[in-house]
Amino acid sequence: MLALVAVFVSVSPLKAQQEVETSGEGLEFAYDAGAELVSTYLWRGQYNGGLSFQPDLAVGWDSKHTSFRFGTWWSVGASDWKFYKGKDKTDDYNPNTYFIPELDIYANLNLWGVTLGFTHYYYFGGSNFFSAGSIDKVKEAGHTSQTEVSLGYDFETLLGVPLYFTWNTMVSGDDGYLKHPFINEDGEVDGEWKRAYSTYIEVGYTHTWDELGLSLGGAIGFSPWMSQYTDMDWLDVDDNGNLVNERYTCALNNISLRIEKEWSLGDDLCSISVFGVGMLNTCNLNKDNAYINLAGDDKLYVQKVNGAIGMSVWF
Repeated sequence: MLALVAVFVSVSPLKAQQEVETSGEGLEFAYDAGAELVSTYLWRGQYNGGLSFQPDLAVGWDSKHTSFRFGTWWSVGASDWKFYKGKDKTDDYNPNTYFIPELDIYANLNLWGVTLGFTHYYYFGGSNFFSAGSIDKVKEAGHTSQTEVSLGYDFETLLGVPLYFTWNTMVSGDDGYLKHPFINEDGEVDGEWKRAYSTYIEVGYTHTWDELGLSLGGAIGFSPWMSQYTDMDWLDVDDNGNLVNERYTCALNNISLRIEKEWSLGDDLCSISVFGVGMLNTCNLNKDNAYINLAGDDKLYVQKVNGAIGMSVWF
C-alpha cells in the first residue's frame, strides 16, 4: 500500500522552455523537449501500465500574453510488446493483455491564461490511426484511438495564485457505452451504442519553493456523467444469467498529491527532477480493488489506490 509515495506522470509537467530565435516583434520561437521514466503509468485516476518511458517534444511560439505548442508525447512500457494472449501472434487476440505503446498528438493555444487544447490518442494495438464515424461503426471495426478537446485556465495569470482548472472531453473515436443494456438470446450483454463524450474535470494547486527547487501539488478530478472514467464498460452476466451493472453515472476519479525536486544544470542547459505521487480513485472503490498484488490483465484500469516514482529531464 505504500506504493502511494508517488505520482502519475503528467503530460504537461514542469518544463524548461527554451526561446531560440525571434521570428518577429514580440513573437519568439520556442520548444519543449524532454522525457520521463516512471515506475507506473497513471492517468486521471487509472492504472495504465507499469514501468514506462515517456518522451515529449513540442514546438511553437511565445509572446507576452500568448503561446502555442504543437507536439507529440509517447509512452512505451516494459511490457508493451505483448499484444497477444499466448506464446505467439497466432493465438487469440486479447486487447487487455499487458499494455500497448501510446502516441499522442497535441496542440495547445494559450491566451492570457486561457488554454484551448486538442489531443489525439493513438494506441499501437492494430487499430487505425483515426477512429472516425458513428460510435457503433467504431466499435464494430474495433478501432481504439480517441480524440479530445480541452479548455483550461491558469489563475496565476490573473490572481497570482498557482491554481488551475481544466475541462477535457472526448469528441471522436472509441468512446461509447451500451444504452439500456440487456441480455440477448445468446446470453450476452447487448444494447444500443451511445457516444459517451467522456469528460474529465480537474482542479489543482501547486506550491513551489524556488530557493529549494521543490514543489508540492495536489489535484482533484471528477467525471460529471457516465464515461470511461465511471467504468462504463463494467457490464457482465453472472452465473445465474443476470445482468451485472457496475457503471456509475458520475465519479470522483482522482485525488492525488505530487512532490517534486528539481535541479538546473549548466547555464539553463536542462533541468533534472525526481518526483513521487500518490493517487486515489473512488469510482467502484472496494477492498478487493483498492490494491491488487498481480500485475497484467487483472490490474489494468482496475486498481484504485496507486502510486509511482519517477525522474525527468527537460531541455
